[in-house]
Formats: sequence, structure tokens, C-alpha cells
Amino acid sequence: MTGPRRPDANDLHALADGQLDPARAAEMTAALAELPEARCVADYQRINTGLHALYDHVLEEPAPERLLNPPRASSWRARWAGAGYAAAALALLVVGATGGWYARDSMIKSRQEQIAMVRPAAIAHIVYAVEKRHPVEVGADEEEHLVRWLSNRLKHQLKVPKLDTIGFKLVGGRLLPGESGTAAQFMYENAQGRRMTLYVRADINGLRETAFRYGDEGGVGVFYWIDGPMGYAITGQFGREELLGIARKVYEQLEG
Repeated sequence: MTGPRRPDANDLHALADGQLDPARAAEMTAALAELPEARCVADYQRINTGLHALYDHVLEEPAPERLLNPPRASSWRARWAGAGYAAAALALLVVGATGGWYARDSMIKSRQEQIAMVRPAAIAHIVYAVEKRHPVEVGADEEEHLVRWLSNRLKHQLKVPKLDTIGFKLVGGRLLPGESGTAAQFMYENAQGRRMTLYVRADINGLRETAFRYGDEGGVGVFYWIDGPMGYAITGQFGREELLGIARKVYEQLEG
């Protein structure tokens, strides 16, 4: 006789999202008590919390006036004017087709980078930077173990920048679920208790290499760059120039 089926990814997401009935949820929670997948569920739940913090307010925003009251052509002059505008637009489209495709391609790549780097880095920062007792999985007092562990999981030798000269000390780090593998987060804190995080991915495929780029997600600033399969993001609730200074210091050490 075989034992109970080991939970798969669908089970874990359903539990984290509260989509199971109470009996099944209790059964799965008990089954996960001795399994490493329990940590994944906790991480998914923290990510859900971060997403709600970022976007729940959008549900309460009123619909734009332009969508509630679209303009209407009330006369034959307006209809003829509309036809003229359409013809002009078509001419512009034909003339500018090549440039438009280049712009479209650039927008798609920027969106891919936003999804791959800015959003997950910001969400992870929002979820863990506020933690008082458990902001990291492995503390700075075990830095050697931390770097070895995360390097093994990401299958890439990682470095931990030293930022004492700009007032930041390493708190520690943690493993994060990534889009197609795993990611890592290193957390730093200054004397005022302000925290910034370094988010690292080693599974960036198909995206162009970039110099520094800036993104903002839910009031959290993110400077990121892509180097081959590696993606790095410096994240925190700092002014853009202050965060850029931190990012440059990190970049010097990682790329030096």
C-alpha cells in the first residue's frame, strides 16, 4: 500500500492562496509539517501579502472619466472630420511602420525586464524588510555558510558586497522562489535601521544585457542590471540618487 500523495506545485499554491476547503487545508498543513515544501507555502503566502500591499488600492480607484463618457460624433461634420483624422492616422502609420516596430520591440523588452527583475525584487523587499525577528534565513554571523549555500542553489558563485564604508552592514540572506528556478536576497541595514536588499537571479535567459536601469514598484525604488544569465537588483525605500550611489558601490564589487 502506498502512502499519501506528495503535494505538487498546484497543491502548494492552492493552500497558499486559500483555495482549499478547511478539511483539505488542515490535512495538507499536517502532511507538510515534516516536509521542506512547508517553507515554499510560507514564502508564497508572504508574496501574496506583498502583492496585496502593492495593488489592493487599485480596486477602489474610480474608473477614468474618459471611459465613462466617451466622445460621440453628433453631426455629419464630426463624422467627416473623424474620417479625415483616420486617413491621416493611416498615412502616419504607413510612414512610421518601421519605427513603430522598433518601439514596440523596445517596450516588450522593458516589460520583460520589469517582470523579471523589478517586480520580484520589490515584492521580496516589501515582505521581508519589515520583519523584526526573522528578516533573514541565515544571519551575517554565518556568512561563509550563507554564500556557499546560496551559490549551490543558484548554481553560480555569488559574492557578498561589503558596504561598511557607506554605512550599511550585512544582516544576512535567504533563498527565494524564482520564475524558473531560485533567487537570492541579501539584506543590509544602516545605523538608523533603514534596510536595503540585493536581489540576485541566475536564470535570466533571452533578455538583453543592460547597464543600470531604474524601476519603481509600489513606492519601492529598484536599480537593476543584467549580465549574461545573472540579474542583480538593489532595492529600497530611498531617494533615487541615494539608491543609485548604493547600487554603484555594489556594482563595483560584484563586477570588479
